[in-house]
Amino acid sequence: MESPAPLGVTHNGSDATLPEGIRDSLPIVISYLPVAFAFGLNATRLGFSPLESLFFSCIIYAGASQFVITAMLAAGSSLWVAALTVMAMDVRHVLYGPSLRSRITRSLNKKKTAVWAFGLTDEVFAAATAKLVRDNRRWTENWMLGIAFCSWLSWVAGTLIGAYSGNGLLADYPAVEAALSFMLPALFMSFLLASFQRKQSLSVAASLAGALAGVTLFSIPAAILAGIVCGCLTAVAEHLRKEAANAH
Repeated sequence: MESPAPLGVTHNGSDATLPEGIRDSLPIVISYLPVAFAFGLNATRLGFSPLESLFFSCIIYAGASQFVITAMLAAGSSLWVAALTVMAMDVRHVLYGPSLRSRITRSLNKKKTAVWAFGLTDEVFAAATAKLVRDNRRWTENWMLGIAFCSWLSWVAGTLIGAYSGNGLLADYPAVEAALSFMLPALFMSFLLASFQRKQSLSVAASLAGALAGVTLFSIPAAILAGIVCGCLTAVAEHLRKEAANAH
């Protein structure tokens, strides 16, 4: 059963298609392949088999968090401690679905939504948000399936190639390895800037302040959570302030 669309919403113009989603996924695919390749190499270097490395990318699909969980498990941490650490690092994903849903004006098919929601990484979320901000009426779940599936497939393919390429392939090129690890945050930042609006400046500033305080006083997972909370609270406070001003 589909969720009802809001009343009074019409969809004019052509809808974004699955092939468009595949085409729009290319920037993400290009950035995912080398980072996933590095993960495959790193996982096998830590003692995991190629199939185990592939399992991490197919099922967990957590980007940078996969480097953390493999390092923790290889160092002897318990599975529960490693899992809880990664959950703390990725708690922001809980907010991605509601954030997108608040912008989507169409009805959603539950089966399709379940599929693309699995692939809702930072970069896919940023691309979807940019699409909704620029042209909400053309956003479709078929487009979303195209961009989410191709991004996941590229991550799995990169891991597979890296895992079977052998150990130490990048050992003599530390600068290249460092550059690969920077590609994901750089891509996410480019999508963020593409959807940025001046009215969001205060929320962005609050998020940066919260994240800076979190990483200074606690840890990176705490910084991520603090940035999200500060940004959301600021956005809510700003919205309530505007409503109060309009009421008077």
